[in-house]
Amino acid sequence: MIREIAVKIDGQEVRAREGANLLQVARDNGIDIPGLCYHPLVSVSGACRLCVVKIAGRPGLVPACTVEVVNGMEVIAFDEELDSMRRMLIDLLLSEHNCDCMTCESAGSCELQDLAYRYGLDNRTRRFVARERVLPNPDLSSAVLNYDPSKCIICARCIKACDEIQGKGVLSFAQRGLETVVTASLGEWETSECDGCGECVQLCPTGQIMEKRPKRPPRAGEVEKVQTTCSYCGVGCQLEMWVKDNEVVKVRGAEAIPNYGSTCIKGRFGHTYIDKSDRLTTPLIRRNGSLEPATWDEAMAVIKRNVLKIKDQYGPDALAGLASAKCTNEENYLFQKFMRACIGTNNVDHCARLCHASTVAGLAAAFGSGAMTNSIAELEYAKCILVTGSNTTETHPVIANLIKRAVRYHEAKLIVVDPRKIDLVNYATLWLRQKNGTDVAWMNGMMNVILSEGLQDEAFIKERTENFEEFKKVIETYTPERVEEITRIPADKLREAARIYATAETSSLVYSMGITQHTTGTDNVLSTANLAMLTGNMGKPATGVNPLRGQNNVQGACDLGALPNVYSGYQKVAEPAVQEKFEEVWGTKLSPDVGLTVVEIMNAAAEGKVKGLIIMGENPMVSDPNLNHVEEALKNLDFLVVSDIFLNDTAELADVVLPAASFAETEGTFTNTERRVLLLRKVINAPGEALPDWQIICKLAGQFGYSMHYNSAAEIMDEIAEVTPIYGGIHHYRLVPDGLQWPCPSDDHPGTVYLHKGDFSRGLGHFHPVDFIPPAELPDEGYPFILSTGRILFHYHTGTMSRRAEALNAFVSEGYAEIHPNDAARLGLEDGGRVKVRTRRGEITTMVKTTERVAEGSVFVPFHFAEAAANRLTNDALDPKAKIPELKVAACQIEKT
Repeated sequence: MIREIAVKIDGQEVRAREGANLLQVARDNGIDIPGLCYHPLVSVSGACRLCVVKIAGRPGLVPACTVEVVNGMEVIAFDEELDSMRRMLIDLLLSEHNCDCMTCESAGSCELQDLAYRYGLDNRTRRFVARERVLPNPDLSSAVLNYDPSKCIICARCIKACDEIQGKGVLSFAQRGLETVVTASLGEWETSECDGCGECVQLCPTGQIMEKRPKRPPRAGEVEKVQTTCSYCGVGCQLEMWVKDNEVVKVRGAEAIPNYGSTCIKGRFGHTYIDKSDRLTTPLIRRNGSLEPATWDEAMAVIKRNVLKIKDQYGPDALAGLASAKCTNEENYLFQKFMRACIGTNNVDHCARLCHASTVAGLAAAFGSGAMTNSIAELEYAKCILVTGSNTTETHPVIANLIKRAVRYHEAKLIVVDPRKIDLVNYATLWLRQKNGTDVAWMNGMMNVILSEGLQDEAFIKERTENFEEFKKVIETYTPERVEEITRIPADKLREAARIYATAETSSLVYSMGITQHTTGTDNVLSTANLAMLTGNMGKPATGVNPLRGQNNVQGACDLGALPNVYSGYQKVAEPAVQEKFEEVWGTKLSPDVGLTVVEIMNAAAEGKVKGLIIMGENPMVSDPNLNHVEEALKNLDFLVVSDIFLNDTAELADVVLPAASFAETEGTFTNTERRVLLLRKVINAPGEALPDWQIICKLAGQFGYSMHYNSAAEIMDEIAEVTPIYGGIHHYRLVPDGLQWPCPSDDHPGTVYLHKGDFSRGLGHFHPVDFIPPAELPDEGYPFILSTGRILFHYHTGTMSRRAEALNAFVSEGYAEIHPNDAARLGLEDGGRVKVRTRRGEITTMVKTTERVAEGSVFVPFHFAEAAANRLTNDALDPKAKIPELKVAACQIEKT
């Protein structure tokens, strides 16, 4: 039990949690004891000695950062002796510090400079003569970081940040005494394992490590600092953007939920795309075969004429729309409202169909809600974490940090089930390497062990679930030995994994697209739900089934109805009462017919059934499966409209292109992977005539005589709250400082940290009997390798944004195929050479990357690179329930070129 106690500091009584850090308690209560080595996010070192205090009953001076408070403690924080000592210590630090404050980028935010000013230390008052230090060349830095050892105060905060927060351990001290410096790996920053996350910069108290920039940025006091939400993965990291003269000059992690200051390299260095000269700044209309600049009025007139022509001749269902997981909640809500209320069709979908449609279908069927059940922060305190189908370190780096911390500092057992040897394997108690596409089998095998050894939670099953007996009949047939034949996972390892997961005090299951992107994706998701319910790991902290959403707002785009079968809040279009409610609010008749999904839209376009397509912020010419077929479909359309920030691969085929504002140039909200609705604030103005997507949609609606007028994104969110029960209490003014997690049904509701406490959303959790079904396509004599695709740390989705960021290209600038060294040797392939990868749908030529991360007989290709687009190879066979394509398994051949 947490006990509150009383402590006196300089005669002032303060209340604190027993055992809390004394220095932090003082600062939390406005008592600013100096200190440079302490930071609340890393362990204590007590190195700088600036925070020394006097404690009644203890001899000598004690560093406050090393002391845990106890009841009745009396502390002297400031007196003449302490101030004199601190002044001397600061003077000594300055004597070895390169005090080029006139030109130093950190001036104004340097903690050492602040203390020198506070204690009146300048060239006239300092006692110690500056000592020139012979140190390594400061140019020996990484692709994104500048290291200047002459400004280092040996506080170790950067080293601790790298090791304890990021879990990488790249930085360390080298040399001894006065020649001590920070080094990376074996001494070369450029060739080290540093991936540029910048956590060291975030915690450095001086200017020793700084971001590498093409030009010297303004200093802290010269900029406006705006907190907003990152535009990359689904973590929803809060960023502090530094702005001067309508330009983002620097990005830091904001010390707020959910990232507490941490970011990955994309968050800190990957937003330079917003300033690129090839941004779309004016509408474009295709004339005589070429896209040419036009006015907004001209573009709107062309759209109106062509859309009405198609609608009048073929009906509203000959039109379709693709919304976007990169756009805000407000924009996705308006887009689906436009397609339904204005155009008259439910043919609206977005890229969640290609990543987590099976999550929505599977978890909704099992639990009644298709979202991450628990919160990101809880992962650090789970006693067992099972990660499958998620290369978390690369796709959700900040979440991976918490998983590593759970293992390193809280004795969690980590089980990784993945065909590739991902980074988290290095922290795992067990790694199970299954054959691609055999996930139902191994999960059924784990549950067979749990049942046969009596490790299930009988009380939970009896009180909170249904259909257990039918489920049990299927599970009994999946013995570990049978599962080994299917998956290649050794039976003894499967048994060990089952025991660890079932017997841990709390077990959390984490997955991503390695589970969902299969023709059996929904079955895979249902199996994760079965496993969690079988062991009672639901409805309590640090447990649950936790799908990690890939894009910044894929959760929100689903929540707000950018799907063909539901309105916002997953309210079904086919239910008369729901339809009637939306008809009343929107003031028009609506269709009760379920619309087409992404892949179905492309198929219908190829067949000539869908004649017109409106796309907001998506690039299906890189993101969709079987790209040769997608290209054929898009070229077969009578009319294509694309709204985007760049002329991407899809926009190049369009009849009208509309210039949109980037995330930094608009306002609204994103919903992250833990259901947290977070504010997106406007940071700079959009270039040229570019507009926020929500304003573009309102313009479009006006062309068709349907009024959609809003003064702000906040007004749109108010309408969302009116019609969407799970967002009923969510308004922009309530989202400061930390956002709200849905369900949040009313204005006085605090939000929901974890789901299904006491009851499932559907009442009882439903066990689904699920049998193993092989993938749609397996290797054979002609195509002997298994191909899988996915993401990497340094790029994002179709590369439209990340490949325009120099910092990211410095790490990876082109596509590649991961191939096992034995396979490469057999085929005469060399690392860095060229290889042709071919499937039944197409072929690409790319670079060879030999690595034991992949198993023999397997090939992995990242999908970010349009010139070697992995999705020219992938299979568009669909999961029959969720209509998600099988992007994770295809048969391929490889050939030296």
